[in-house]
Amino acid sequence: MARLNTFPLSFKVRGQRIVIIGGGEEALNKVRLVTKTSAHVLVIARHVEADFSGFAVDIVERGFMPADLDGVALVFVAEEGADAERAKAEARARNIPLNVVDVPAECDFYTPSIVDRAPLTVAISSEGDAPVLARLVRARIEAMLPPGFGKMASLAGGLRKQVEKLIQTGPARRRFYEALVTSPQVEAAVAASPIAGRYQAEVLLEQHQAQSASAGIVWLIGAGPGSEDLLTLRAQRLLQEADVIVHDQLVPDAVVQMGRRDAEQISVGKAKGHHSFSQAQINTLIVRLAREGKKVARLKSGDPMVFGRAGEEIAALRKAGLAYAIVPGVSAAMAAAADTATPVTLRKVSSGFIMATAHGADDSDLTHWAALAQAGLTLALYMGKSIASDVAGRLVANGASPSTPVGIVVNAGRADKSTYAGTLGALAAGQVAFSDGPAIILVGEAVAAGDWAQAADFATQQFKVA
Repeated sequence: MARLNTFPLSFKVRGQRIVIIGGGEEALNKVRLVTKTSAHVLVIARHVEADFSGFAVDIVERGFMPADLDGVALVFVAEEGADAERAKAEARARNIPLNVVDVPAECDFYTPSIVDRAPLTVAISSEGDAPVLARLVRARIEAMLPPGFGKMASLAGGLRKQVEKLIQTGPARRRFYEALVTSPQVEAAVAASPIAGRYQAEVLLEQHQAQSASAGIVWLIGAGPGSEDLLTLRAQRLLQEADVIVHDQLVPDAVVQMGRRDAEQISVGKAKGHHSFSQAQINTLIVRLAREGKKVARLKSGDPMVFGRAGEEIAALRKAGLAYAIVPGVSAAMAAAADTATPVTLRKVSSGFIMATAHGADDSDLTHWAALAQAGLTLALYMGKSIASDVAGRLVANGASPSTPVGIVVNAGRADKSTYAGTLGALAAGQVAFSDGPAIILVGEAVAAGDWAQAADFATQQFKVA
């Protein structure tokens, strides 16, 4: 994982001075930025060429003097020449943070692209490497946050003393503030007037106090097949609200880290052959956490309702009388179909789609699957990589045609995915040396309509001895 070379923070400048050396367009650009703050801004230049008339700044038309940096919080140098060099040397001698425009190597700090919803600000920095990219990201965030969004931050700040007095614990306060800033009623009221917003917020505060402080909840969240950009918006929001994240081993760390920084993270590490927690222990864990009044994100690979043992966890929560909710995710079979452009249902070819687990399948299952494949349905078999050849052979033995198309995707939905294609007969001929990772086996005539051009062919694979 790449590490930051800068530490993002917000620098206090209220009641302090910011000095900008230079009188051209680069200096004007910095003035546009820093005059969004309450600092006193001073521009010093021998020749003022840009139009600063629309900004609350003091302009001194002369060369730089060391006394200009008395009591200064930040220095920007936006020109070249002797005055610029003297200003840089004086700032460094006084340990005043210095920004030299367009010279990243000489900067103590960088000026980010800023989304201004005062008092809420969002700063986007590329450490000076890609300012254009930072501006593009800023534009996207600007579109997400309505212009009046900062009023919600002001409202929350104005309620702080009242909330601290009425709500005694940190987690309970956090839950109230989460409810406050996501409330459509409060947002509409504060847009109308500060008084209306305050009233609606206090109504919400009364409702929050009336609720049981010990009532926890468990969210069973589908993390998708692994790529963090396939996580749903709802899943992202709830991960930010969760007090505890209980996650499976197959969930990538990048997804787990989407939760709050102070959220407890518990790996229950279920993988083939390595079960650090039994299902009964997981059930007991999430029930205990919810009874403690915590918001629990039970994070599962794929979709929690597809081979995710969610039914057992839901039964335990129901028995304990605890609240829960399901957040769907992209199942691995759907990711495999997307990776290979395989239409699992296809007019006049496949009228249906079946998901099943190959691990532990008996002869009656295989007979049924063979009949379904013969009838034109597409099969998506989970947890069958190590027994793929055996399953293929048994399907053929139970009536499936050896020429039935088969496609296998390992690590579906991820950058390191690998694909294999062929027929049931070719797969049954031996054990394929698959790459590491979970696999989805797609079987059926519709598989032939997918894009398997880059897939390894079963017929050319080096087979392991079964």
